[in-house]
Amino acid sequence: MPARAPMPESVPPNQSPLAVSAEVLARARSLPGWQVCADMELHKSWPFLDFSAGLAFVNQIAELAELAQHHPDVLLRYGSVSVTLTTHDAGGLTVRDLALAAAIDALRVRE
Repeated sequence: MPARAPMPESVPPNQSPLAVSAEVLARARSLPGWQVCADMELHKSWPFLDFSAGLAFVNQIAELAELAQHHPDVLLRYGSVSVTLTTHDAGGLTVRDLALAAAIDALRVRE
């Protein structure tokens, strides 16, 4: 998967394809390790020593996503897991993405 382009510090409103509140954007940028991408998605990757540790983490994320009824894009590879969050029906980032990102960060990661 190609690296996602980080969001510039300021995007003129007429150049942003999606409407995202300034508060949500500021809060998203403050999440440790998460990148706000130009397409208004949150993205983060975690390293793992083996496939089974990554799979266990993905299963934990799946449980959180089901509880929240908010489902991220998840990529499981040998040695890493990547998660991308966005609220498709809202056309960008919302507090639901921020809440799920924080919940994922609170998971115990076994590398």
